[in-house]
Amino acid sequence: MSRILVVDDVTPLADQYAYDLRRLAGHEVSTAASGSAALEILAREPVECVVLDLEMPGVDGFDVLRAIQHRGIEIPVIVYTGTGNFDRCVEAVRLGAAGFVDKAEPMERIAQEIAGAIERHRLRLEVRALQSRLGETGAMAGASAAMTRLKSAIARVAPVPSTVLIVGESGSGKELVARELHRLGANPTGPFIAINCAALPEQLVESELFGHERGAFTGAAAMRKGAFEAAERGTLFLDEVGELPLAVQSKLLRVLEERTVTRLGSSRPVTVDARVVAATNRDLDAAVKAGGFREDLLFRLNVHTLSVPPLRERREDIAGLAERFVDEICRRFQTLPKRLSAEVREHLARSDWRRNNVRELRNVVERAVVAADGELIRVEHLPAELGGPGTEASAGVTFQQQRTEAERRIVLAALEQNEWHISQTAEFLGLADHASLLKIMRRLGIRRE
Repeated sequence: MSRILVVDDVTPLADQYAYDLRRLAGHEVSTAASGSAALEILAREPVECVVLDLEMPGVDGFDVLRAIQHRGIEIPVIVYTGTGNFDRCVEAVRLGAAGFVDKAEPMERIAQEIAGAIERHRLRLEVRALQSRLGETGAMAGASAAMTRLKSAIARVAPVPSTVLIVGESGSGKELVARELHRLGANPTGPFIAINCAALPEQLVESELFGHERGAFTGAAAMRKGAFEAAERGTLFLDEVGELPLAVQSKLLRVLEERTVTRLGSSRPVTVDARVVAATNRDLDAAVKAGGFREDLLFRLNVHTLSVPPLRERREDIAGLAERFVDEICRRFQTLPKRLSAEVREHLARSDWRRNNVRELRNVVERAVVAADGELIRVEHLPAELGGPGTEASAGVTFQQQRTEAERRIVLAALEQNEWHISQTAEFLGLADHASLLKIMRRLGIRRE
């Protein structure tokens, strides 16, 4: 069963589609009578596919597609038309629609189109996740004493179902440690659910973690399970747990103690069986003393504590990590294989990487791969802030190229300083909204791995 949103200003037709999709495929279907109403629903509720009418007054289907694109919402959209003008449907596909149908087609055909779009989208996400894992596994690589100790601790703690607190600097690989705990744990085939507590709007934190019943708050059109229930018989990873509001910390403590959750709008507790792994780059002991974090919750979370070493404490691993990133980036960009010069390897190993550790190293390597024309990546291909000449010193570089590179560095530095929180970074840079930042990131080719 999937969650479908049908968008059509002709309410009886939208209701008929919703009824038929529930009857034929068992989908959970909601409707919107306008493009603006559809965008409001997509901003607050998880939807797996949109069936979108192109011809609507005000915000029409094309406006909805553009808004979905600008907001970075990844969701398959099936457009339909009753005018028979398939040129407009083709235009919609160019704007990101996954397919198009005619309103007069049999509902069975439309249900098949929806199922195919959802399946293709799911496969794309799985491929991306696998590619991401291939690129990320390097962060856990290395034979340094610090990494050997960490791997030994992971192997010792993984089979135990107790909660684990992972501490370490930003970009050091805390989520990779959590995934390794899951992989080596008692139920590696179970779900791994990752929640970035710092990225959740405060008003939605409880709903995301504990779920809600239909009508629990404005916009809660249907019952929704939270992260604890979604992670049943698996692992729930709470990243940046130190950013949770105090009220939510209290409820999280109760869940950890009682192993039950109560959805918003309900009084019936639901038993949950998920291992909780939390991570933070904050000093939670100091946060406890400052009154920003509950001491009893800290005791519940740090039954086992794993400390992820920063790159500067595992310098002997840096060159090997960088080589792995070069290989992976060349494959992803479909360029000829490149390699690091001995001088670059030494230069990278000497750097402190205090801003973002492994993530910062990967960004530097990617920029060097792009800057290098030949097979060998030399010191002059490193960005200026790392001590290399950077693009400004490169012969034959135009003013426009220098300006673009400078803009890229500014945006990357702001994203890293704000932990890649899009809205927070947009505000930090003085932009109008997060959509403006996403547009700049697309233009500069910046994306988080």
